[in-house]
Amino acid sequence: MIKVRQTRALGFGTLILALGLGAAACGSSTTPSTTNNNNTAKALFTAQLSPANEVPAFNNAESTGSGTMTITFNLTKDAAGNVTAATADFSGTFTGFPAGTTLTAAHIHPGVAGTNGSPLVNLALSQGEITFATGSGSLNKTNITMTTDQANSIMNSAGSFYFNIHTALNPGGVARGQLVRTQ
Repeated sequence: MIKVRQTRALGFGTLILALGLGAAACGSSTTPSTTNNNNTAKALFTAQLSPANEVPAFNNAESTGSGTMTITFNLTKDAAGNVTAATADFSGTFTGFPAGTTLTAAHIHPGVAGTNGSPLVNLALSQGEITFATGSGSLNKTNITMTTDQANSIMNSAGSFYFNIHTALNPGGVARGQLVRTQ
């Protein structure tokens, strides 16, 4: 009977050891893999847009608006992992603007918080394409082409870039947010 208990204890210990080794073999990486077998990958970014982030600051009817933007880079990579082509999808929601606010432009710009930069990635909005009829609305654009240099620069230093939207009342920008890479 003692021999049976020792065997069960040994069996249980072996099971625990096997589970531990199996878990260790799985790795402990907390960064999700974003590349699939077709050499395509995604990089995800968010930006919290606020008029208070614009430079220079302004105070008019549109200063109560805000929004959230999610940007997905769709990347093609070669066998060595180098980006060979890139497009971006943009999805944002906005609220707090005066009814009838119409966007005139939307871009990714280089620039840390408090500094301005020239547009780098242009969403090429057409006149009247995005209007917040009730003061709230969304902006969705897909398949915006970027150069590989643009994509790599943004991926390597997301916080050094910002996204903003523009209106006729605030042509320099009405709401802005620094990019944060989430994947």
